[in-house]
Amino acid sequence: MESHVDARARELARTVWDHLVLSGPLSKADVILALGCHDTRVAAHAARLWHDGWAPLVVVSGGRGKITSAWAETEARVFGRVVREHGVPEDALLLEETAANTGENITASRRLLGERGIAVRSGILVAKPYMTRRAVATARRQWPGVDWSAAAPDLGFDGFEADERRFIELMVGDLQRMVVYAERGFQVPMPVPAEVWAAYEELARLGYDRHVIR
Repeated sequence: MESHVDARARELARTVWDHLVLSGPLSKADVILALGCHDTRVAAHAARLWHDGWAPLVVVSGGRGKITSAWAETEARVFGRVVREHGVPEDALLLEETAANTGENITASRRLLGERGIAVRSGILVAKPYMTRRAVATARRQWPGVDWSAAAPDLGFDGFEADERRFIELMVGDLQRMVVYAERGFQVPMPVPAEVWAAYEELARLGYDRHVIR
């Protein structure tokens, strides 16, 4: 499959991006939870939020996922090293190294913090920009009773990732999961506007369906 992304696919992908990115004001929280992935800018942003005083504790969660399965280390170890390099001390950092997906990022971190006796009433989820909406929807289902907000590195659609085709394929899969996972009870429902779903369907027809659930 050729890697070229034409103007129409880029236009459709921007529509999907604009829906998936969930931004809003942050409030002081008990924990910053960085969701592991292949993009270490997420870890750097979690460290920045800690330095800005948004929460006293950073948890980095991630084993190995669909993109990071070949890594020599878990996502959490890689993220943990980045967070330390950005000045977060050991006593403000916890690593959760088992999660293989977004739901497990939440449930495994919940279990880890519970075992440590750390009460969480509010939390900030840090993820790639286009993962923020799904992260919040997942956390509200998998860890209810916590006031969740989301944050991401300040990156726009253009030039977000060098591998543009992979970037679009990942977004297409994430948007589909917004619907499918809500139906399966894995996350709370968040309506997808008709024009956004139409963009998803066209991108899938154009072949950007590598991460679509069959």
